[in-house]
Amino acid sequence: MEENSLTEVAMVVVAALAGGLGFVRLKQPPIIGYILTGILLGPSGLAFIQSRDQVSVLAELGVLLLLFVVGMELNLRTFKKVWVVATLCTILQVVSSIAITVAISGFFGWSAGLSLLLGFVASISSTAVVVKVMESIGELKTEIGQLTIGILIAQDLAIVPMILILRSYGESWFSPSLFLKLIASVGMIAALITYLSRRQRVRLPLTQMIAGDRDLTPLASLTFCFAAAAISGLIGLSAPYGAFLAGLILGNTHERLAMIESTKPIQSILLMVFFLSIGLLLDLEFIWENFAIVLKLLFVVTVGKTALNVGILRLLRLPWPQAFLIGVVLAQLGEFAFLMATISHETNIINEDGQRLIVGLTVLSLAFSPFWLAIAKHFQDSAAQSSSGLQGVLGFFDNEKFSKIRHELKHFRKSFRFKGQQHREKHYPLKAEVALDPDKLPAPHQPDDSA
Repeated sequence: MEENSLTEVAMVVVAALAGGLGFVRLKQPPIIGYILTGILLGPSGLAFIQSRDQVSVLAELGVLLLLFVVGMELNLRTFKKVWVVATLCTILQVVSSIAITVAISGFFGWSAGLSLLLGFVASISSTAVVVKVMESIGELKTEIGQLTIGILIAQDLAIVPMILILRSYGESWFSPSLFLKLIASVGMIAALITYLSRRQRVRLPLTQMIAGDRDLTPLASLTFCFAAAAISGLIGLSAPYGAFLAGLILGNTHERLAMIESTKPIQSILLMVFFLSIGLLLDLEFIWENFAIVLKLLFVVTVGKTALNVGILRLLRLPWPQAFLIGVVLAQLGEFAFLMATISHETNIINEDGQRLIVGLTVLSLAFSPFWLAIAKHFQDSAAQSSSGLQGVLGFFDNEKFSKIRHELKHFRKSFRFKGQQHREKHYPLKAEVALDPDKLPAPHQPDDSA
C-alpha cells in the first residue's frame, strides 16, 4: 500500500473519532458523527475521498458485522416477555406502511417494487439511535424501554425477509422460489429463537476449544460469522441473513460475553466504516436542489410515523403516555434503509436519484430524531398545562377521596333525619302521629248549646 493511502486512512480514522467524540459529548449517538464525517470528507464536502468504492468492501463487511452484532446482542429473555405486543406492533407497522404507499402509488404511478421499498423503509426504526435516546431520558431499563427494545428486535427480524424480497425483484418476482426462501428463512429464525429461548445456554465444540484464549476468540467469532454468511449466500439466501443467524447462535452460548468483548474493537471499526460510507453517499448538492421536497418528506415521515405508531400502540391497549413516548422515539428511519436503497438500486427498483433521496432523507431523519422528541414532549406538556384546570376539577370529583366524602355526607343526612324524627315523636307526639297518619286528627270542637 502506498504511503499516501496510509495517510488518507489515518486522517479518515482521526476525523471519524473526532466526530464521534463530539456527538457523544452532546449526548447523541456517535453514528451521527460518523455520517457527518463522511459527508465532510466525501465528494459533497472537502472531496478528500473522491469515490465510495475506496471503502465499499469494508462497508459491506460493516453490514455483515452490524447484523452479526444485532443477533449476538439479542436478549431472548427480554424479548420473550414482550414478544406478543412487539410482534403484533411490528406486523401492523409493516402492513400499514405498505398499504399507505400502495394507496399513494395509484396517484403517482409508482411500481410495485417502489411501493414495497418505501413501505419497508418507512416501517423500520434505528436501533442505535433509539437505544441512545432511551438511555438519555432514563427509560431504557423500565417497562417502556423493554417494550421499545422488543419492538426493535422484531423489526430487526423483519429486515431479513425484506432484503430477500428486494434482492429477488425482477424475473423471480412473486415466484414460488421466493416464497420458499421466505418460508425457509422465517421458519429457521422462528425455530432457532424457540429452541434457544427454552434453554439457558448452548455449548458448541468450537467455543469450548478456544475458551480462555484471547487471541483465537475474536478470530473464531468472525470466522463463524463469515462462514455462515458465505453458506447463506451459496444456498440462495442473503449473506447478512447468515451473519445474523451466526450472531444469534453465538449470543446464546456459554462464551457469549467473552466473544462480545473480544470482537467489539473490530466491530466498532467496521461499523464506523459502514456509517462513514453512508456519509459518502449523501449528495449535498442534490439535497440543496431539492431542499423543499426533502423537508416536506421529512415532516410527513416524522409526523406520519409518530401518528401511526401511537395509533397502533393504542390499538394494542397501551396507556396513552406510554404509547406517545414509544411512538415518538420510533419516529425516525432506520440505518437499514441505506442497505435497502443500495439493493433496490442494484435491482433497478429505483434510479440513482431515488437512492440519493432515500439516503438524504434517512440521514436527516436520524439527525432530527432527538430534536423531535424534545419538540413532541414540549407540545405534550403544553397541552397538559392548558387542560390542567378542567382535568383537576374532573379528577377531584372522580377520585377515591371525593367518593369517601360523598358517602360520609350521605350517612350524615340519614342520621340527622332519624334523630330529628325521634325528637319530634318525644316532644310532639300528636304532630308525629299526624305526620304519619292524617286520619288520626281529633274531631273539631263543637259549641255547647246548654249555655
